[in-house]
Amino acid sequence: MTLGNVLLIILGGFVLLIIWFVVMYNRLVTLRNQFKNGFSQIDVQLNRRYDLIPNLVEAAKAYLSHERETLDAVISARNAAASAMKAAKRDPSNAKAMQSLVATESALGGAMLNFNALTEAYPELKANETIAQLQEELTSTENRVAFARQRYNDDVMTYNTQRQLFPDVLIANLFRFDEAVYFELTDPEQAKPVRVQF
Repeated sequence: MTLGNVLLIILGGFVLLIIWFVVMYNRLVTLRNQFKNGFSQIDVQLNRRYDLIPNLVEAAKAYLSHERETLDAVISARNAAASAMKAAKRDPSNAKAMQSLVATESALGGAMLNFNALTEAYPELKANETIAQLQEELTSTENRVAFARQRYNDDVMTYNTQRQLFPDVLIANLFRFDEAVYFELTDPEQAKPVRVQF
């Protein structure tokens, strides 16, 4: 074996190592972008919900004027969730922002459950066409949120699994492919779609 052949073998090995490195890096980038795209779908649906909730509360105010505290709690929880969504949207891979979003979404779910329980006592709300339409839109949006959350969590699982596999873990640690956070609500009742029934 000549010196030229040895150099060719070393050069070929080096080229293969670089190709392997690039493929692993690109795979991690693709998976990270995929879960961030999944989060953007959640963002679209949650913003739709954030727009619907004040309309529903406004429509119910005429019937529930003496229940101001509950209505204010719903709007306050909605505003906190919308604010947390903006922070999480800037970087869905930021664990603290995602945990804050999950916490505020849980609080909003609780406020909506209280709102729904309160409105059960007012049959005149059931007859209101505007409220019925808002209820239908909100229920549809909740279903979309649940679907988007499931897709996002699937994408996060795929990304986290890939970044933990050897040898991808070496690239992940070297280039700070941080672990993504699941969008999981802590209260099992709030994981169910919010049902607005009048």
